Amino acid sequence: MPATPDAPMPPARFTLPAEAVLRARERLVLDHFRDEVRQDWDATLSTFPHPHYELIAQMLVHDGDREVRGYYQDTRVAFPDQAHELIAFRHSADAVIVEFWLMGTHKGFLGRIPPTGSKHRTRMTAYFIFDENENLVTERVYFDQLTVLKQLTAGLDKRRPAGLLRLLRVLRGALSSARSNPDPRLSNTTPPDLDN
Repeated sequence: MPATPDAPMPPARFTLPAEAVLRARERLVLDHFRDEVRQDWDATLSTFPHPHYELIAQMLVHDGDREVRGYYQDTRVAFPDQAHELIAFRHSADAVIVEFWLMGTHKGFLGRIPPTGSKHRTRMTAYFIFDENENLVTERVYFDQLTVLKQLTAGLDKRRPAGLLRLLRVLRGALSSARSNPDPRLSNTTPPDLDN
């Protein structure tokens, strides 16, 4: 909406970019998702000038090529068949917001959690944030860790000693992962200025 002598320009947070910009962002995010499923890390990382992931459930940041590749490697060891099922795309002034199902079979260690052989299908939301030059600068992912853990332990036979031992190891691994301190880049926040 253009400014008139009587009405000032709305703040940037209320102004969406042109349709062509939104379509370009959406295409980049779709390419990003496709390349992740194909495990083409070079192509996935090429969607960022500087790769940066924020995992809010764990309060972890993976910043830079080396850390993000390590994150990809670790998650694909845990879930070699990891895939996405898209639910919805939304646009904001500076982001594409994607709701999706993340799916996979737990075949390797997930951090300190030993493999259970169980499948999970977890609903998630990711914010793909763009800077003023239309560069993808952050993928910020929200999900419920307990939902994942419940699904990973659901297939364990808790009536057998081996199943109970595996459950104990899974819970010990989950608890030891929970002991890490939150990344201050995620915990030290500043409220937005909503007065302008």
